[in-house]
This record gives sequence, C-alpha cells and structure tokens, in this order.
Amino acid sequence: MDEPKESEEGARHGEAAAPPPFRAAVEALRAARLRPQIVMEPTRPPQRLAPYAYALEATVVDGDQDLADGRLVLLHDPAGHDAWRGTFRLVTLVRAELEPEMAADPLLPEVCWSWLTGALQARGLTYGEPSGTVTRASSHYFGGLATRPSASQIEIRASWTPREGLGGAPDTAAHLASWCDLLAQVAGLPPAGPGDASVVTLPQRRGPQSR
Repeated sequence: MDEPKESEEGARHGEAAAPPPFRAAVEALRAARLRPQIVMEPTRPPQRLAPYAYALEATVVDGDQDLADGRLVLLHDPAGHDAWRGTFRLVTLVRAELEPEMAADPLLPEVCWSWLTGALQARGLTYGEPSGTVTRASSHYFGGLATRPSASQIEIRASWTPREGLGGAPDTAAHLASWCDLLAQVAGLPPAGPGDASVVTLPQRRGPQSR
C-alpha cells in the first residue's frame, strides 16, 4: 500500500503535542459504539508510518468461536502526504476463514474489495486514493496432520484517505462503523439494523496514542 516512508519525526512527538484534529479523530474512535459481536480494543500502533498514529484490534465472535479479526490504524501527518492527498490515512487488515464453496469462487477477490468500498459508500462517506490487496490462501495438511480438513482464508489489506471535516478531522466514527460492517460481512453476520440498540462501548484509555 502507498504508505509514507518511515518518519523519525514521530519519536519527538508526545501525547501533549498531538494536534487538535488528531486528538478529535481519536476521541471519536474511542466514543464509537459497536454491535455486540465485535470485540475491540486499542493496540500499539505502527511506530514509523506517520508522526501520529492510533490503532484498534477487533474480533468478530459467535459464542466461543472467532469468525474474523482485523486491525484498523489511523495515521496523521499534519504536513500532508503526496500519496495520501490529505493529512489523514486509514489502514486496515481483515482476515477470516472461508467456507470451501466461497473459497473456490474465482470472483472472490473482486467481491471482497467491493465489500470494503460498498461499506464506505453505504454510509455516505467520501474518501480518496483507495489502495489495497485481497489475498486468498489455502492450507492442506499431510503426515501427522493429515486428519485435519483443508482450510482457506481471505485477507484484505487496504488503505484510504478519509475526507477531512470542520476543524480538520475526518468523521472517524463513521469510518469505523463502515469498517465494522466489512468485518461483519466477511464473518458472515447479517447486517445490523439502523435501530439496533444492542451495542457496546469501546474500552477507554487515557489520551490518544501518538508518537
């Protein structure tokens, strides 16, 4: 993906120095509410992709079974970045096991990419410079593992530039909701209704993560 080169500038930024647009974007992520099947928590962000970064990890669960997992990273460079065409960038990784019938579909990569763009469009979000890959992998077991059934996995890696709103911060809560829609779709969950009150709040932590 078209992310910036490693930045040494980030090491000089403490949390107190984070610019207001980044702090607002992170607070919106922390205040977002999710459907109960998605368990999410903050995680350590990449250290050298941008001067400021914040990351979340999520797992889609059904009882004691994990259906899909992913990571969403918010990057911010106040100086902007040519490849981004903006000062913010969202980067994601989504993974899920596949049913054999779905894994055999030759159009699967195109379909998975359309799930991402469709999730953003469904919430009316404006974004630019989308980039990414969809990888389908299969595992076959032999010898002492021969009794295990073959397994297939889909992996979506993508990034896009969210449109910046008033005050310079993008609507990260809406982008997070779209990303959760993608996670749910990859996991095979039905769409959440707009009036669904069965939601949980993201775990809170002290202040935004910055570099």
